[in-house]
Amino acid sequence: MLTGLWTPKGGSGTTVTACALARLHDPAVIVDTSGDVPAVLGLAESDAPGVRDWLVSDSPNSRLDDLVEDIDDQLSIIRAGSSPEPVEDRSWARLADWASTRSDAVIVDLGTGRPDGWPKVATRNVMVVRPCYLALRRSVRAGATPDGVIVISEPGRALSADDVARCLGAPILASLAIDPTVARAVDAGLLLSRLPASLGALASALPT
Repeated sequence: MLTGLWTPKGGSGTTVTACALARLHDPAVIVDTSGDVPAVLGLAESDAPGVRDWLVSDSPNSRLDDLVEDIDDQLSIIRAGSSPEPVEDRSWARLADWASTRSDAVIVDLGTGRPDGWPKVATRNVMVVRPCYLALRRSVRAGATPDGVIVISEPGRALSADDVARCLGAPILASLAIDPTVARAVDAGLLLSRLPASLGALASALPT
């Protein structure tokens, strides 16, 4: 099953959310298109080719299998790579074809902005957003309606999760409160080994 997570505005916690979902939905492979997943998971950096290099090449789907790096017996990663070239819609479709052959969940961190061709290929198209007027305004203007929304709530906001759902016309899959222990786990490189309890709410966000 192929799930893509993205946000209309940076700093919403998309990468951390994607990593937590992958950890909670064992077995899974997380596909990093923005380059931040290794840092969040406490992995060493690498200059090896990654998914972005594959997406802009004519390499066969089997090449993606070669790029899968096992983190432990339940979680794997495909790193971002270094290609700056834009990705064509047909390449996202090839990624979906590859994901359909996998027995594990394939979770893609799309970063900021959803590729135009993504909704046509993904099993699930999920937005991660804070209840921020600017982020919602940007999303509505882009006409980017997700299949579901994960809300990262924070104190002092005028907008609620219900407001987000009405604005975007999509169901709320989970609502997570800002939790300092999540930031500490990421900073210490311990998100994998000590997943904060607050992220457990994501376990039911994407049923298998």
